[in-house]
Amino acid sequence: MPTYIILTRWTHQGLQKIKESPSRLDAGRKAFEAAGVKLKEFYMTLGQYDSIVVVEAPDDAALARANLALASKGNLETQTLRAFTEAEYRKIISGIE
Repeated sequence: MPTYIILTRWTHQGLQKIKESPSRLDAGRKAFEAAGVKLKEFYMTLGQYDSIVVVEAPDDAALARANLALASKGNLETQTLRAFTEAEYRKIISGIE
């Protein structure tokens, strides 16, 4: 399955209820699983983004649905990146003529 990195920022609403954040993460993980998306890693970060989430999804559409459903609750904003493993990277580069 493709790997994606989701960069998140808490919204004003999310920050007002920051103590609920761990339970929202648990609920988000369950919602992702129900959509066929596996949350592999979660990191709270300092700097421009508040957290980084690494997920695997069957395809872009499945992840988009799950991500939009989560973001529509109003507690966070996301930016999603398609990530390639080292093996995928090597295969891509080997195809360059």
